[in-house]
Amino acid sequence: MNKGLILLSGGLDSLVSLACAKDEYNISTALTFDYGQKAFVKEKEASSNICNYYGIQHRVISLDWLALITHTSLVANEEVPYLDNEDLDEKILTEESSKAVWVPNRNGLFINIAGSFADSFGFTHIVFGANKEEGATFKDNTPEFVDAVNLSLKHSVNQPVRVIAPLIDYDKNQIVDIAVKKNVPLKLVRSCYLDGDSHCGECESCLRLKRALASNNRHDLINLLF
Repeated sequence: MNKGLILLSGGLDSLVSLACAKDEYNISTALTFDYGQKAFVKEKEASSNICNYYGIQHRVISLDWLALITHTSLVANEEVPYLDNEDLDEKILTEESSKAVWVPNRNGLFINIAGSFADSFGFTHIVFGANKEEGATFKDNTPEFVDAVNLSLKHSVNQPVRVIAPLIDYDKNQIVDIAVKKNVPLKLVRSCYLDGDSHCGECESCLRLKRALASNNRHDLINLLF
C-alpha cells in the first residue's frame, strides 16, 4: 500500500502537488523546513493551514546551520532580486535571479531528510513540487534531478521509496489551471520571498504566481493575495 509524505513550503507548487497526489499516494505527513529564510513564519503558517485543510500531519524541521552557510538573498541580509513581467522568460536574467536566491543543496538536502523519515516510518513515496517553469533555471527542479535522487535513495535507504514530482511537466499557468479544475484552495497559498502580511507582488515568485492567476482569469485571487 502506498504511504506518502510531501515537502511542503506553502507555495503554489507544493500545494497543488499535494492536491494531485494525496489520494493516490495516501499522503499523511508534510515536512516544512526552517533554514532561516525570510519568509519562514508565513510559509509555516500557510503550510499549517494547508495541512489542516487536508487533514494531514505537519512537522517542521529546523536547519539552523543551513542559514549560517547561505549567503544569498532568501536568507542573508541581501535584497531579493526583482524582475519585470517581460523579464520572466529571459533566460539570462532569470539565471542571474536564480543565483541570487540559491540555497546550497536545498532540494537535495530536503529529499534526503525525507528519505530518513521514509526509512524510519515506512513511507513509500516522497512528493515535491518540481515543475517545468522553475526547472528552466533551477537544476534541482528537473526530471534529471528526480532520476538522480531516486538512484541515490536506492543506495542510502533500506526501505523502498520513490521521489515523485506530479507537476514536473507543467508551467505555472498550467498548474493554476489544474488547481482551478480540482478546486484546490489557492487562497491558502504563500509564494512570496518576503515576510509581509500579504504577498509583496514584486519579487520573482510573486510575479510568476500573479501571471499564472491572471492567465486563468483568477483576478479575485490576485486581489485577495496581493
